[in-house]
Amino acid sequence: MTKITRILTMVVTCLAIGYLSGMVTRSAIVTWYPTLIKPSFNPPNWIFAPVWSMLFIMMGVAAGLVWNRLEFEKEIVKKALVFFAIQLALNALWSYLFFGLHNPMLAGLEIIVLWLMIYETYIQFSKINRIAGYLFIPYLAWVSFAAVLNGSIWWLNR
Repeated sequence: MTKITRILTMVVTCLAIGYLSGMVTRSAIVTWYPTLIKPSFNPPNWIFAPVWSMLFIMMGVAAGLVWNRLEFEKEIVKKALVFFAIQLALNALWSYLFFGLHNPMLAGLEIIVLWLMIYETYIQFSKINRIAGYLFIPYLAWVSFAAVLNGSIWWLNR
């Protein structure tokens, strides 16, 4: 597989996971989510789709760049991609917990684990490809913000 093919495969995978987790979110955005008390810094709903789309693309590019090093650094690349897969699964799980189960407290606990997995993926990716690591920084920042938002929503609606 070429570098471009690996990158495209990972970008499509990330976007597909994002799309599937978004399916859980869609109905709750118009039914349950508007009923919640939200903090003053809650962004408008329309901002989430473009931000997440860009983050999923950046994640996919990063994972593709790391995957491309498999022949040269097999063990460290495999380890990094395991962390990547775990954080991607946790990313999808958060949507289910928050929007599917309507459980901001459980989602808030889970987002802490998600953040730790994203951070570890960032560390592992940075060892293999500096650009791949850099591509994870906006994701880490956004999930940091999302964790504060999640916690605030839980607090205001408990």
